[in-house]
Amino acid sequence: MAELGSDIHRAAAILKGGELVAIPTETVYGLAGNALDPVAVTKIFDTKNRPSFDPLIVHVADTDQVYRYIREFPEELRKLADAFWPGPLTLLLPKKDIVPDLVTSGLDTVAVRVPSHPVTRALLKVLDFPLAAPSANPFGYISPTRAIHVEDQLGDRIPYVLDGGDCSVGLESTIVGLEQGQLIIYRLGGLSVSAIEEVVGPVLILPQSSSNPKSPGMLKSHYAPRTPVVLGDLDELIVQFGRQGEDFAVLSFTKDYQGIDDRKKVVLSPEGDFGEAARNLFSGMRFLDKAGVSVILAEELPEKNLGKAINDRLRRAAAR
Repeated sequence: MAELGSDIHRAAAILKGGELVAIPTETVYGLAGNALDPVAVTKIFDTKNRPSFDPLIVHVADTDQVYRYIREFPEELRKLADAFWPGPLTLLLPKKDIVPDLVTSGLDTVAVRVPSHPVTRALLKVLDFPLAAPSANPFGYISPTRAIHVEDQLGDRIPYVLDGGDCSVGLESTIVGLEQGQLIIYRLGGLSVSAIEEVVGPVLILPQSSSNPKSPGMLKSHYAPRTPVVLGDLDELIVQFGRQGEDFAVLSFTKDYQGIDDRKKVVLSPEGDFGEAARNLFSGMRFLDKAGVSVILAEELPEKNLGKAINDRLRRAAAR
């Protein structure tokens, strides 16, 4: 099994040796390797069983480092970087040749972000290369928000998990790019649309349904537990599946459904706090995925604040 620890220099030594390390970010834990080393990047795909056509996000220590890997930084995207980096925002920027095509799946843009987690920022500052780091989970499965989640899923496939505690955001980063002067959100995430629009005005939200994605995290069936997920009105679904004699679990926003075993239900936020719901989403799905039920019944949240991003993850979990 992977070693769990908080030794930044041990993690750095492993990464310098071309191996992979799971790292904490404010969004989710990432499976990190040297972004400039195609062999290390290949190990990321192999370890995750991730399709090679899905691009990876490159993590850097600060905005100044970004310029080493991009040809230009459009003003609209630079405004977002100034406002939200370090933080849960990924930008699609024209790449330099130093970034391997394997990282970008042959695209001429690279997804870059500056994470805010202090442990990973400290790690990035002692490295002389950026880190490619998709979520540290088998491809398509629930993203990890604690070190133990990584150990459970990938512990027999990587040497080290850098433990930075629970992720404070709990949703992947929001991905924004620019096409023909139009700002586009390619993936909803831990930074809300309203916060982005306060800085740059209206943006276009792209439906996440591509089988040949332009950015990470655009596959329709993604972030899914192994147990089937059904979305709808929970009151109706509970009655329907109860009549059918199905053994089900319940994932709700605020309501605690009495009469359902505590081992088979998760309330994301009893007080209706979207941030709390985001932090609990993946760990909640993971908990219910281990409940031994045949189906997970879930409901969408109001389409506001981080509710949009949470609903995006729920819909893609249900797409399977």
